[in-house]
Amino acid sequence: MKVRSRGGWGLGTKIKLPIVLLSCSIFFFAGFFGSMLLSQDITGIRPRSRILESAGEDHEFAAIPHGDTGDSFVSSIPFQVLSWKPRAVYFPGFATAEQCQHVITMAKANLKPSTLALRKGETAENTKGIRTSSGTFISASEDKTGTLGIIEEKIARATMIPRTHGEAFNILRYEIGQRYLSHHDAFNPAEYGPQKSQRIASFLLYLSDVEEGGETMFPFENGSNMNIGYDYEKCIGLKVKPRQGDGLLFYSLFPNGTIDQISLHGSCPVIVGQKWVATKWIRDQETAD
Repeated sequence: MKVRSRGGWGLGTKIKLPIVLLSCSIFFFAGFFGSMLLSQDITGIRPRSRILESAGEDHEFAAIPHGDTGDSFVSSIPFQVLSWKPRAVYFPGFATAEQCQHVITMAKANLKPSTLALRKGETAENTKGIRTSSGTFISASEDKTGTLGIIEEKIARATMIPRTHGEAFNILRYEIGQRYLSHHDAFNPAEYGPQKSQRIASFLLYLSDVEEGGETMFPFENGSNMNIGYDYEKCIGLKVKPRQGDGLLFYSLFPNGTIDQISLHGSCPVIVGQKWVATKWIRDQETAD
């Protein structure tokens, strides 16, 4: 005689139900733990974002009608806020390895000892040792391959400041022991005299990895070390390790135009390897470049 349960379940169904539930549980936990393993960082492997992501019609974000100087697409540039005091933002995978190597190759033939903008009373002699790198200036218009133009355009998108406000790229090489003591990129008129325009922000594109040392450091991060007789030669505070293709943006001025004293920064000495970096200084007025 067949036994029938309420709701139309047969005896055979009652026997198979625990097996089905057990199988489902096994597949669920296998998928759960598998996804956890896949989401973990793998030592030695660094995810790289695309040089510039644009969303087409099939993307979840649809482009809207734009002005004459706008874009017909939606772009995405990944970033991480490192600090609000100073305002420092990190851009992983901002440029490709090929682009970085191209810029290094262009700069190598014209490197000269880096110089300083001198304060009142300073001379090249009494400022020796503050900045010991080698460098050269290259504008995007000088690069016939268009590589610097692509990078410059992306910097404009990341900063929301037009390309016309940027100085030429300062390509720098730091060898073992070379450094740049802490300084501000903005020019205090009381120290440097009247300024026709002021540096709003700085964008550093790291062109190479550095095995050890060479960090960009902000000793006054979040107001620390400001009242202890800080030694400008020490590499303390917030430190950013150079990684090829990554970018670092920080602001020298507050929105009201005054200098952010906490934007003091420097380059720690290279201990092992070489440091190559392309610096783009951005001003509050259009430049000749």
